[in-house]
Amino acid sequence: MTRSTPMTSSHPSGRLRVLVVDDSALVREAISAALARDPQIEVVGTACDPYVAREKILRLDPDVITLDLEMPRMDGLTFLRILMKHHPLPVVVVSSLAQQGSRVALEALEAGAVDVLAKPNGTLSVGELASRLAYHVKAAAASGAYLAARRRGQPAGDAPLTLSPVGRAGAGIDPRQVIVIGSSTGGVEALRQVLPRLPLGLPPIAVVQHISPTFSAAVAARLDELSTIHVVEAVDGMRLESGTCVVAPGDIHLALHWNGDGHRVRLVHSPPIHHCRPAVDVLFRSAAEAAGSQAIAVLLTGMGSDGALGMQAIRRAQGRTIAEHESSCVVYGMPRAAIELGVVESILPLPEIPAAIVRAVTSRVWPG
Repeated sequence: MTRSTPMTSSHPSGRLRVLVVDDSALVREAISAALARDPQIEVVGTACDPYVAREKILRLDPDVITLDLEMPRMDGLTFLRILMKHHPLPVVVVSSLAQQGSRVALEALEAGAVDVLAKPNGTLSVGELASRLAYHVKAAAASGAYLAARRRGQPAGDAPLTLSPVGRAGAGIDPRQVIVIGSSTGGVEALRQVLPRLPLGLPPIAVVQHISPTFSAAVAARLDELSTIHVVEAVDGMRLESGTCVVAPGDIHLALHWNGDGHRVRLVHSPPIHHCRPAVDVLFRSAAEAAGSQAIAVLLTGMGSDGALGMQAIRRAQGRTIAEHESSCVVYGMPRAAIELGVVESILPLPEIPAAIVRAVTSRVWPG
């Protein structure tokens, strides 16, 4: 299994083998039935708690695990940390704890979960997740090579960087300049490595991360705690300011528009693009129109092709474009699509991206 063939299992059947771990028999049945609708997925077993899961992981060798966080004998978060330390596997958390944007869900991502989904309104409505579950399981499977690197003890690209502050007042930065960032599977952790390393004085930043509506505010709050810049969930009509990053709310497109003295946020409830809302393409295309050559676009880890056409629009407007290198991507999908389209100037591993953003900003300053 590699990132270039994200939905292919190493097992003879060729189908992705999934182990469902949840203490509720009804939930196990609902998740199994939802995944069974996809011909590329095979549910090879279920487990009612982490101790049973441990035995079945060793015996069944699944490609992906779905994991609840509230279970008897050992909670899911503790089990996840043990699993990632001793036997890393792609894990999709499916938990009611994520319904309120729980900090436990953020801790699950930091512990190594590929994605976190909220159970909607109780046990029997898990079937509502059917279409999304298969997509997220396939995306998790695409992270297999990344997790294999973790298993071998290779660093995941979290070495600290020291960046000199950028002074807007003396640098001559064009007021239309804006930084736009798109990410999906693995993106919350990627943002956690990029945003805290960005210095004050940069132009405003807007982020689209494919995320559930119950979770986006908690992600923004966590990134704000870690960062020098101010990170907030976007609000319709708000003005973007230097030193501030806005994150798109879940299930709402984020676009930018220039009103003569600054960029403002426009939240749009139009249909999904690439099955995604918010979509990176919406943000990037709006940045190409609003900022033109002063747009700086960054595309991070994620499954699919969202963001590639938007990055093409920015490149055509003579803006700057940066994509994450395959070596650090959890899922090498979205960056690859943009690279194959020929619209990426710089292809860099994640630890080098913050410095590249600063270079892109300072390369577009007005003559002093």
